[in-house]
Amino acid sequence: MLARLRLIPQDDRFFDLFNRGAENTLEGARLLHDLLNNYVDVDRKARHLKDIEHTGDEITHEVFGALHRTFVTPIDREDISNLASSLDDVIDWIEEVGRRIRLYRIDKPTAIACQFSKVILEQAEQIARAVPLLEQRSQSDVLQRATQEIHRLENEGDDLLADAIATLYDGVTEVPQLIYAMRWNDLYQLLEDTTDKAETVATVLNNIALKNA
Repeated sequence: MLARLRLIPQDDRFFDLFNRGAENTLEGARLLHDLLNNYVDVDRKARHLKDIEHTGDEITHEVFGALHRTFVTPIDREDISNLASSLDDVIDWIEEVGRRIRLYRIDKPTAIACQFSKVILEQAEQIARAVPLLEQRSQSDVLQRATQEIHRLENEGDDLLADAIATLYDGVTEVPQLIYAMRWNDLYQLLEDTTDKAETVATVLNNIALKNA
């Protein structure tokens, strides 16, 4: 679907930065999955997530700096901006999950939260697989399958949220129980929002592929 989109040598930096952004997002998703499924050293893991999020910000700033300095870009400037921003959003939301888990002093994660972390990790794996294919026409089918899987996983996240909220407030009669339920309501919504952000990356990747077919 995509030819190797290289007009001048320095344009390679955009693809390199996108690949770094995708790998950084995957690192964050792996750490979130570990945090929720191996619930020890929570403060340390949450701080590490913040470091990963900061790296994502630096990569995004590099993209926009390069965009400002480059007259001819390998793909549309708007697409470069959209992809950089959408990748950054995923790691921002992942880090926010870790931050709120620490702030809320969650005693232990729920089974649904662990399932959410698996969905997010699988989405990040598909993103890391798809982003490097932007340069390769011969791999367009693989890119399309990866983005379709990201969309499917987002639907799975919708189902998890519905299951979580359906019974979250059942039996809540005391203020501590209400606080507990409200905090998990917030976390579940944030986890589902993270799957939405990953789906946005898939949409941007598809749009780029279609425009450069």
